[in-house]
Amino acid sequence: MDHYNWNQVPEVELSPGLTRQMIHTPRMTILRVSFKKGVAAPAHQHMHEQVTMLTSGAMRFELAGVPVLLNPGDLLPIPSNVPHRAEALEDSVLIDVFTPPREDLMAK
Repeated sequence: MDHYNWNQVPEVELSPGLTRQMIHTPRMTILRVSFKKGVAAPAHQHMHEQVTMLTSGAMRFELAGVPVLLNPGDLLPIPSNVPHRAEALEDSVLIDVFTPPREDLMAK
């Protein structure tokens, strides 16, 4: 049985104000993503089903053009192939779970 602690998972800076940690299992990928206030993830889509859980801060998402405000404790399911984007309204941390695993991220 595997056991993980986010404090021991390497953190990678994707761009100024945006960092990511990754855990991969045979059936899912789990990310912890930290956004500084004002940082945005551009619109994108992927074949993976995604669930985003905001642990701290406040974020504005758009799913297929529909705005959604997330506060700590909120959970947002994102279906496969639905265009979405995100913007941090304040310093924020979220957990993303993807299924199937994000093989495109495994080599990074």
